[in-house]
Amino acid sequence: MGIYDDWEFASPVRTVVLVGRTGNGKSATCNSILRRSSFKSMSSSAGVTSTCELQRTVLEDGLILNVIDTPGLFDFSAEPEFIGKEIVNCINMAKDGIHAVLVVLSVRSRFSREEEAAIESLREFFGSKIGDYMILVFTGGDDLEENDESLDDYLGRDCPEPLKETLRMCGNRCVLFDNRTKDESKKAEQLMELLSFVNAVVDNNGGKPYTDDLFFELKAGALKLRDQTAVTLYIELGFAFVDNVICRLSRSSGRLLIMADRKEEQAARLKAESMAQAAQKESDDEIRKLREHLERAHRENEEFRKQAESGKCVIL
Repeated sequence: MGIYDDWEFASPVRTVVLVGRTGNGKSATCNSILRRSSFKSMSSSAGVTSTCELQRTVLEDGLILNVIDTPGLFDFSAEPEFIGKEIVNCINMAKDGIHAVLVVLSVRSRFSREEEAAIESLREFFGSKIGDYMILVFTGGDDLEENDESLDDYLGRDCPEPLKETLRMCGNRCVLFDNRTKDESKKAEQLMELLSFVNAVVDNNGGKPYTDDLFFELKAGALKLRDQTAVTLYIELGFAFVDNVICRLSRSSGRLLIMADRKEEQAARLKAESMAQAAQKESDDEIRKLREHLERAHRENEEFRKQAESGKCVIL
């Protein structure tokens, strides 16, 4: 995280979160937005970003822009415990909410089933209203430029139906980024186009950022842990969070199976079933561990209360 995380700012603040498949250039895009190399970025088959990270920049008009880079949260290889932890981490970093979700895709590869599933997972985890906050960022602008093509040319050439649906879902908000260019005017132009979409998203949503009530309550409880009543509330919310994650993961896995069945792709269905079973097993194990942790916290809270009532002094 940046060194200014606990500062209070008088200037307007916008928070954007970048999500997408590993290798699509999320970190490089973050650096292009910040106009500096703050996030580690390199060509790699494995993800370079291992956890959510926040950096800030101050734009020329005084606007403070928070940029949150995320690991491959919706890669098929991501474990349920990791997904849950990083989603909470991301929400906590956003503090007052997310003004725009930048879904990073690459023109160097076709819109994959993994990315289709990622969009569905976003909707399952955050609800259908997340589409009102989404902007598609296509990386690899230098490749299109070499072929003398525009983003419209790329999208108009055999654009798969799932990508068309994603574009409709986010109001056709999309921008092309060239993260390799050395042309300062081009860097400024593509950033200006992106920020115009961010401002449009903010205006369309009445200036209200996206927030998740459950995570907001969890955070409020975490900030009041010194209050024993709040500790109990935090534990209760922890159990609610576990149930919520189970429900969302189940819906997401079910969506994958329906997608495969609808398209009559037996191989994809078998793969989806295998992934769903593996994810369920991992989820069950991690849910059990989390429940044990919460139950232990509950017992410790009860012991603390009893000792306090008996007049004993407890040193933490």
